[in-house]
Amino acid sequence: MERHSGNGKGTRHHAVTRHLNHLRTDGRAGSLVLIGGACQPGGDALGAFIRLAHGREGGKIVGITTASMDPAGSAREWLKVFTEAGCPNVEIPIIDRRDRAQDARIAQMVREADGIFLGGGDQVHLVATVAGSKVARALREAHAAGAVVCGTSAGAAALTETILAGAEPDEYGKMQELHLGPGFGLLAFGAMIDTHFTQRRRLQRLFMVIAQNPELMGLGIDEDTALVVHGHVGEVVGRGSVTFVDGRGVRFDNADECMEGRPLTLSYLRVGIVGAGYTLNLRERELEVLVQARAHEEETQVLRSEEAEVEAGT
Repeated sequence: MERHSGNGKGTRHHAVTRHLNHLRTDGRAGSLVLIGGACQPGGDALGAFIRLAHGREGGKIVGITTASMDPAGSAREWLKVFTEAGCPNVEIPIIDRRDRAQDARIAQMVREADGIFLGGGDQVHLVATVAGSKVARALREAHAAGAVVCGTSAGAAALTETILAGAEPDEYGKMQELHLGPGFGLLAFGAMIDTHFTQRRRLQRLFMVIAQNPELMGLGIDEDTALVVHGHVGEVVGRGSVTFVDGRGVRFDNADECMEGRPLTLSYLRVGIVGAGYTLNLRERELEVLVQARAHEEETQVLRSEEAEVEAGT
């Protein structure tokens, strides 16, 4: 949808949209901006999404607030945030039940977006409401065509192939049941996201889940912090850090006993912390700087005929 007005903004938005659509014809999937929650309008985490979506230049941003208990109220708050951040072309359809996720008009709105934003709340509810719908298909198609997709808190957790929820006390102190289930699948590499990571002390939970599912890689993202993923590498931006947990080398764990209340015991779990400005290679599950250093060290030596001629004095 194009917005037109008598002040000339409609023409500018149309020109920007044409330019962005041209950029999205190279066959590469768009970037992912995965935020750990509590992002600030002027912060680097949300700013990375706005920059990639060209939000301040009129790029079209479509929001999805289905994860919230109050999608309409959340939509109004996010509109204020994006307005404060200088984005003039934002639309948030209220998808508060399954039939609205099947609305072809809303799906087309998502498909035409330059940036798609998923707000926080309950990732299980978000996926249950939207997965398999016309809106979910439009989300995948837009991302595949080059649109940048951003999620914060539950919105970020839902973008992986496997989502994590529960396994911690609720507001009344009662332990919630662990939930592992399918997500939207835009982020692959066996990654699973945990948000508000340092602030809510979720390291133990992620250790336990990865010990039970060692083929997965846990990504714990701090608040007002983003992992900006291009292809198989993700750069950390914002105030905090991203913790990655790789359980493929674990030699011993008692994770099953932990579900019965016993303390966790495990050995040979790989854990790393990636701060702002550093890049994580998701395919290798290692800092990109170390992956590049290793590749350089392992480069095969090639002898050439001209070198032999020099040694022979010819």
